[in-house]
Amino acid sequence: MFIRSRNLFLLGVFSILSVNLLYAAQGPLKVVTTQAYYANLVKEIGKEKVDVKSAASPKYNVHFIQPKPSDIRNVAHADLVVYTGMDLEEWWGPLLEAAGRTDFFPGREKSADLSRGIRILKVPDHPLSRAEGDIHLFGNPHYLMNPENAKVMAGTILEKLKEMDPANVSYYEENEKAFISRLDQKIGEWKALCSHCTGQEIISYHEDIEYFADFLGIKAEQFLEPKPGVPPTPKQLQFLENYVKTRSIKAVVMPTYFPKDAAESLAKRIGAKVVTVCQNVGELPGTEDVISFFDYNIKEISEALK
Repeated sequence: MFIRSRNLFLLGVFSILSVNLLYAAQGPLKVVTTQAYYANLVKEIGKEKVDVKSAASPKYNVHFIQPKPSDIRNVAHADLVVYTGMDLEEWWGPLLEAAGRTDFFPGREKSADLSRGIRILKVPDHPLSRAEGDIHLFGNPHYLMNPENAKVMAGTILEKLKEMDPANVSYYEENEKAFISRLDQKIGEWKALCSHCTGQEIISYHEDIEYFADFLGIKAEQFLEPKPGVPPTPKQLQFLENYVKTRSIKAVVMPTYFPKDAAESLAKRIGAKVVTVCQNVGELPGTEDVISFFDYNIKEISEALK
């Protein structure tokens, strides 16, 4: 009986060592994310134990990415994929299919849906029609624009890395804890910097600003797009010009990748500033990680709303 127990014990030790050696032999976990923002979060938690690549360039609207052959190769050889979830990245499913990785489909163990645990805004409460524009079926998917949500996403990534690489659980936990600590400190600074913004109203180009506005307590009720995904029209600009006559609006906010003509025209008419807000890490120089991304956006809004 003693010999049998001893053999079982040794077999268990051997199994654990084998798993550890397997991960060591494989090197860093290969992770592919849909966006650069998520790639940075994975790197913050995994550091040198992960090799991270992002499919979508931060220079372009994430709705309309055209994956490259290199993206197919990266996904084909990945250990884990990380994505927004909901229906933001409609190109993501075809990319997984092209790479032949059905094990990365939503709900599979090697797939991390970062919308899990997020408080989603603007969830439709009625049957949708294309006449309403580019409406998202599951609510507004631009949740990465709220820094509080970065903490939730980091937690999701942490749990997935721990599942994939159990030999380094404590390492990932320490990195995640350090990142959350830095982020919490910055959130306090950002709230203080934008304390004068609370209650103020802006006009945004697209509904991608809503989580950012929610974080800062800013109103964003009118948009340059007459309907989501529909470019600004003269009729919409005239409506907005009339709309602001009884309101104090200091800023017209837009992403970097849309034409600025309509925003600049409206801003000139109403005496407001055009504020360019990044939608992704690395979109502009000096926004290469999640912290500097929010630093840039919040300083731009703070200055415009003084």
